[in-house]
Amino acid sequence: MKQDDRIISIESSLAHLEQTMESLNQTVIEQERTIQNLQNQITGLSSAAEFDQMEKIKSTIKKPPHYQ
Repeated sequence: MKQDDRIISIESSLAHLEQTMESLNQTVIEQERTIQNLQNQITGLSSAAEFDQMEKIKSTIKKPPHYQ
């Protein structure tokens, strides 16, 4: 294999690796967005569940007769 052929082969491999790296980087960025969205949903659901639980607790507590 001539030196020119080797250089072309190396450059081709490098270009392929750069393309693969960019693709993986985009995948990581998308996954980070998905994770952030899921974390926000979990926070919202947790807050809603906590509110519902507090309301349920409040509704089961009986006020003393002199407060009614």
